[in-house]
Amino acid sequence: MTHEVFNQVPPLAGHDVSDDAALIDGLHREGAGWAEEEVRVLGRLAGTEEAQEHGRLANEHPPVLRSHDRYGNRIDVVEFHPSWHYLMETAVGHGLHGRPWRDPKPGAHVARAAKFYSWRVDAGHGCPISMSYAAVPALRLQPDLAAVYEPLLTSETYDFGLRAPLGKAGVLAGMSMTEKQGGSDVRANTTTATERPDGSYRLVGHKWFTSAPMCDLFLTLAQAPGGLTCFLVPRVLPDGSLNPLRLMRLKDKLGNKSNASSEVEYDQAVAWRVGDEGRGVRTIIEMVNLTRLDCVIGAAAGMRQGLILAAHHAAHRQTFGRTLSTHPLMQNVLADLAIESEAATTVMTRLAGATDRGETAFKRLALAITKYWVCKRWPAHTAEALECLGGNGYVEDSGLPRLFRESPLNSIWEGSGNVAALDLLRAMAKEPETLEAFFAEVELASGADGNLDAAIRQAKDSLLDLGTIELRARRIAERFALILQASLLVRHGHPAVADAFCASRLGGDWGIAFGTLPPGLNLATIIDRATPKIG
Repeated sequence: MTHEVFNQVPPLAGHDVSDDAALIDGLHREGAGWAEEEVRVLGRLAGTEEAQEHGRLANEHPPVLRSHDRYGNRIDVVEFHPSWHYLMETAVGHGLHGRPWRDPKPGAHVARAAKFYSWRVDAGHGCPISMSYAAVPALRLQPDLAAVYEPLLTSETYDFGLRAPLGKAGVLAGMSMTEKQGGSDVRANTTTATERPDGSYRLVGHKWFTSAPMCDLFLTLAQAPGGLTCFLVPRVLPDGSLNPLRLMRLKDKLGNKSNASSEVEYDQAVAWRVGDEGRGVRTIIEMVNLTRLDCVIGAAAGMRQGLILAAHHAAHRQTFGRTLSTHPLMQNVLADLAIESEAATTVMTRLAGATDRGETAFKRLALAITKYWVCKRWPAHTAEALECLGGNGYVEDSGLPRLFRESPLNSIWEGSGNVAALDLLRAMAKEPETLEAFFAEVELASGADGNLDAAIRQAKDSLLDLGTIELRARRIAERFALILQASLLVRHGHPAVADAFCASRLGGDWGIAFGTLPPGLNLATIIDRATPKIG
């Protein structure tokens, strides 16, 4: 025998992913306590070895494009590993793509957010789920189309395959906006739309980044005679023939490997207008806002995933004669990671609650800053969680490399950091009621923490110099995001977490790296809340 295997950490399996105090507290606080058992069922499933293995296999066996059949006929089929279909079937069956629209009870969007957060065994399949969820309010602007397709979009039957949508038990929707020359500047799009006598349109052009091309329907932006317009484009026409959306190739991406992202050419593709001509951006903006919310949910879930992997490792690994989690400096790192995670989860549930209650003014500004900040924090958070495992974390088997590759995506998707920060300035300038609603929210915690009170005053002062405001947009967005998170933690979070957040993020006694919390904080309680319970 060459060596004995010992001091290795047991697998993290058999736990409840939704066993997360910040998540469950937020679920009840935001009016969806009735859904706790639904969330727990999905969380327990996500923690099983079987589900984790399906997530790994879906990532290890990415989709393949079959553009032609053996005879040379164009088919544009994307093939997926069976584990992808397991993930999708579970997500659809639990209503992650449409339950709030199908059963719009109070708290429905919060319940859906908590389940989407908990079912994170692989991030890639979340893309079509998110887009299908977000498509419904945009489609409702064209009532005749919504009457036909909304029941299928909210069906909880996963029915994969290229067939006419009305012949399926359920459909999924994507969005197709980005072009080579425009990126976030969709008004630079050149795809054209020409109306036919029957009221349909024909689209000609290209899209540079269309994710989930196996979806049944797409909301697409194209230039009509009246300007940039939103259209509904099916993959398969009512007569069963393929709509001429040509999948040119699949993208070779940094992460999100299990999900297909493609380049598409429209060659007289049949489409139906959604909303008025020239109102494409306004038509699709609610879809964008909901997918931005899902970016926040996904980033918060990713932080939680990295945190529990790090905390689980530290709770079982022995170093220098004692458990890794008992070393003061490691406690500082773990607690700092936990604080960041809890703050992200708390603000995520608050935004989902605002969606339920129609708090338009508050959400308009709060979502922009939260999308900016939480998504920016995720890569640094995952890198630190990975380092807690040392070399073991750098190995694929740990799951952290896959999580790390995934972490930059949400900051890019639905508007990169600059877009989100500038959206904050746009909201304040054009809709001043959004700024009033934001400060009304954060000032609910006035007087509870001196650092927070001072930070709110500084945030207001930062708006006085209009000459440099665009240059400082990221700094303003960061400060606004921090005071929103701090306000929510002070009012609703665990006192140990709230005190540590305000002392570090707002008090100035905090370094650039994680693990630089000041002395005198209750780190043990914070870490205990973060450590997963197995069995």
